[in-house]
Amino acid sequence: MYTKTRYSVKDMIRWTRLDLFTFFLIAFIPTVLYDTCGLTWLYLPWLPIAMIGTAVAFIIGFQNKVTYDRIWEARKIWGGIVNVSRTWGALVKDTVTGEHASQPVDDVRLKQEVSTLIHRHIAWMAALRHSMRSPKSWEVFLSHKTNREWAKMMHIPEREHTLEEDLKPLLSEEEFTYVLSKTNKATALLAMQSKHLRKLKEEKLIWEFAFLDLEGLIKDLYDLQGKSERIKNFPYPRQYATLNSFFVWILVFFLPFGVIPEFAKVGEQIALNFPRIGDYFVWAAVPFSMIVSWVFHTMERIGKTGENPFEGSANDVPISTIARGIEIDLREMIDEDPEQIPKPYPLVHHTQM
Repeated sequence: MYTKTRYSVKDMIRWTRLDLFTFFLIAFIPTVLYDTCGLTWLYLPWLPIAMIGTAVAFIIGFQNKVTYDRIWEARKIWGGIVNVSRTWGALVKDTVTGEHASQPVDDVRLKQEVSTLIHRHIAWMAALRHSMRSPKSWEVFLSHKTNREWAKMMHIPEREHTLEEDLKPLLSEEEFTYVLSKTNKATALLAMQSKHLRKLKEEKLIWEFAFLDLEGLIKDLYDLQGKSERIKNFPYPRQYATLNSFFVWILVFFLPFGVIPEFAKVGEQIALNFPRIGDYFVWAAVPFSMIVSWVFHTMERIGKTGENPFEGSANDVPISTIARGIEIDLREMIDEDPEQIPKPYPLVHHTQM
């Protein structure tokens, strides 16, 4: 997918414009009641509001730390997939040689076996990334209007091409039918790889020690797949996410009632020297409340959009780019026609696949 690498103030305001309008109303209405309607009793002590703000800051900080840890763990997992995949390509190319075969094996057969193992690994990555992009009930990124606007600007290959379209060129007809019949298609592909390696060992097209090394890599791929699935299938606890949002809105709602009288007091002091400014200074509580509310709420939204690092948000781990980069490396390793090798996903609007 495309991941935004640089945000401007304009981008942030556009993303949160609906929230800013809400904050304006929440701050404007109490100010009107206080200053215009004369309801000067409509205020709250500043100390408890400050205590709520401190608590909310800790809660948001905890949420963002956990969210970043999930993103960082996912990035390390897919970094591991990069390393293991390159090792897989190098070993397959250099160990499927038929050196110990009882009868000579022509280069065409060996090249075909290597190509099958490499293409099936690319198919495994396609199955895994499609699985990671599949929607879950707790993934709520697209529930917000401005998030949907950003989603329209992000190019996510898994939403533009089906798994069947991605697997078809990489597998034989028999393998394609078999994989699609399984629930966990990535697991089925790794099982096929292991079975294929055993067949090659029995035909002595690979040495036994090389077979063990390659089986070890398949074990590593199973491990990395399981870790990636663990993040995908275990969400950030919803009670924390729900309470975080609830507490932020409590602060946003009560904040103007504590800020307005404080600005009124400052306005009285200013009025001693600048009467015209002092009389209207209480209205500065409106932008001040908006800014404070915007900071807290935006940090909470950023944490929320990063809870699920494969969901398709701007904070996602770019698994499509990673998988495409591995595919290019593997195809170049086995000297495929450069015209047949796919190109890296392009940069669009400061974004990276």
